[in-house]
Amino acid sequence: MSRTDSPTGSLNDEAVLLVGHGSRREESNEQVRTLAADLEGRLGVPVDAGFLELAEPTIPDAIDALAPAVASISVVHLSLFAASHVKNDVPAALQRARSQHPEVDFRNGSHLGVHPAIVDLLDDRAAAVEADLGVDREEDDVAVVLCARGSSDPDANADVHKLARLLYEGREFSRVDATFIGVTEPTLDDTLHDVAKHRPDAVVVVPYMLGDGVLTGRIRDGTDEFDADYPYVDAACGDPLGTDSRLLDVLADRWQEARTGSVEMSCDTCKYKVELDGYEEDVGGAKAMLRALNHQEAHENREDVADDPHVHDTPDQHVAVCTNQTCAADGAPAVLERLRQEARDADGASVRVTRTSCLGECGDGPNVAVYPDGVWYQRVDPEDADRIVSSHADRDRIVPDLDSQLL
Repeated sequence: MSRTDSPTGSLNDEAVLLVGHGSRREESNEQVRTLAADLEGRLGVPVDAGFLELAEPTIPDAIDALAPAVASISVVHLSLFAASHVKNDVPAALQRARSQHPEVDFRNGSHLGVHPAIVDLLDDRAAAVEADLGVDREEDDVAVVLCARGSSDPDANADVHKLARLLYEGREFSRVDATFIGVTEPTLDDTLHDVAKHRPDAVVVVPYMLGDGVLTGRIRDGTDEFDADYPYVDAACGDPLGTDSRLLDVLADRWQEARTGSVEMSCDTCKYKVELDGYEEDVGGAKAMLRALNHQEAHENREDVADDPHVHDTPDQHVAVCTNQTCAADGAPAVLERLRQEARDADGASVRVTRTSCLGECGDGPNVAVYPDGVWYQRVDPEDADRIVSSHADRDRIVPDLDSQLL
């Protein structure tokens, strides 16, 4: 008897799919599976883990395993914030699952988000660092820096600032600052230097991460460098959230919301639904879904680890190739593959090459964008790939005859 079968052999009423991101570090994936097992004990219904990428089982595989034995599946997100994975990728996977398993009722929950249990957990993480440093927030000037990954979604970034404020309220910290380790600003380095100007007795850095992975390591390294640079301030970094049982309180609440159809998300500040300054081109569900499908396809079609479009080790250069209809007809797939080949063979800077949907410059393609420089190349041929990588990526020299600003 499978664990999703009842003793009588009939279908269980429901099961839960706990969706984690997935990591190359198996330890991080095991944390997701541990939380799934603990959540099953808490809820009393079958709970399986599935991953967006980089780990097994994938969301479709996990659903295929659960669907034959249950009448409904509630999806609970092990995502700290509501960014593209929560808003686009998982809904796209569930839409496909509904067509493949029409007999199953799929209910989609929300992200972990801002929750009292998480604020309480963050407070404990800060207190542990205070104990290590030998300081007391009620007697000493203790500043806290809450460091998250950072997102291209303003709604997700705003939640970090809200958590920082809630952590400050009612506690004796001199200040609590929100900061980010990548993607957006303020950066951890800038925030720490700014906090140092106020001469606190101690700076407590709390990583707002689930697992102890690469990004958490960077937060620790940045904290150690700051501590060495400022001898008059004691600074140390705390632990990530891990598998603390208080996360089960949040996940249980999100499960109840999903199964009762009472999920609430912040649509008023969602860049896919309202026009926000600087994000006007993201408005529209169709565009969001297209990006999600392109992202999913990129993972499914990757040939090796180097081609993975969502590795979180930040490259020196990110090269995006438009493979939308017009650029594709002009030869973009060949450009994409040639750029990937040149990037693999490059001896200098690390270069990540990924496909993207329309860049809004139809008729001048194939279009290639290089970041973080923000340089766009147009009418690129496969033969140009070597110059883009060897000149721009390796030697930081723009290829002038392809530069859209000079054409």
